[in-house]
Amino acid sequence: MDFIGLVEQIDFSQQVLRKKALESVNQLLVMRNWLIGFHIVNFEQMGADRAAYGEKLIPRLAQELRKRRIKGMSETNLKLFRILYQTYPQIGQPVADFLEASAISIRQPLADELILANTSADLEVSGKKLITHFSFRHFTELIKIADPLKRAFYEKEAISGNWSARELKRQIDSLFLERLGISNDKDQLLALLKGKTEENSLAHTIKDPYVFEFLGFPELPAYTESDLETAILDKIQEFLLEMGTGFCFESRQKRITVGNEHDRVDLVFYHRILKCHVLIDLKTRDFSHADVGQMNFYLNYFKENMMQSGDNPPVGIILCTQKDTEKVKYATAGLDQKLFVSNYLIQLPSEEELLKLIKERF
Repeated sequence: MDFIGLVEQIDFSQQVLRKKALESVNQLLVMRNWLIGFHIVNFEQMGADRAAYGEKLIPRLAQELRKRRIKGMSETNLKLFRILYQTYPQIGQPVADFLEASAISIRQPLADELILANTSADLEVSGKKLITHFSFRHFTELIKIADPLKRAFYEKEAISGNWSARELKRQIDSLFLERLGISNDKDQLLALLKGKTEENSLAHTIKDPYVFEFLGFPELPAYTESDLETAILDKIQEFLLEMGTGFCFESRQKRITVGNEHDRVDLVFYHRILKCHVLIDLKTRDFSHADVGQMNFYLNYFKENMMQSGDNPPVGIILCTQKDTEKVKYATAGLDQKLFVSNYLIQLPSEEELLKLIKERF
């Protein structure tokens, strides 16, 4: 073996084992989420104090898990885990195999449920095959399909074509099955599809926020590519912290995940005097009515998922700038307008201060 051969062997070993490691992470993430779904359903059916929680189970559970600093346990995700378990009982097979191989003891209700799932004969795609080919992001798209036959079609096509989760969503949204059904030349449509689809890759797994949460790694902020936006956000963050009126920096480019889609709030502070979150969204363009809708989405998410006992509803500030105009829009999530004007605006920076800040940085 020459030196180049040595380099190539090391490179090959790196690529193969890296791929295997990422595949293992994806499979373990799906199995964990399935198990969480099982535990939720099992509690809802047989929990000793289930009646005391009722419909408030998921919100209470999400709140308690946040206190334990377990990432990725929002109400939305917990509901997804429950649906994953209910939709794919056959995943019980690889879960049972893994627990047995790892010498992890299984509680009897779980063991009985896994045996039942393993003996389901009408499930065409095995649990092992599903978790081998699909990430949790794939499953979040598949579980939206109510019709089992339609879902099975997309499962098989995605496996056959090695579709990325984004490609799977695109084909579902574009009604690929329906288009295939009315097509006179189905083979031609399938042939065209194969040449245009986006395949799964290591890059998709590496950048998947679900994987970051599962591994407990801090997700790097996705800072904007615009030098202007970065400069303004830097200055706003510094300005608010120097005001000395209760602003505590919490997050930058805070990710919000709902329905398998990700949005980011530019800056998030907690105000210790107002006892609420303050969200700041920057737009380097003119103000649009759509910006209010987006901010209200952020506020409602924080109100439902991030508020703790004793907190007040969050407040949002939208900053919009163009060369000749600057605007500041305050938004609230269900706050009484009089309370907002008399209390919140006293503690928050004035519109004039923020406008001056934007002008200085443009």
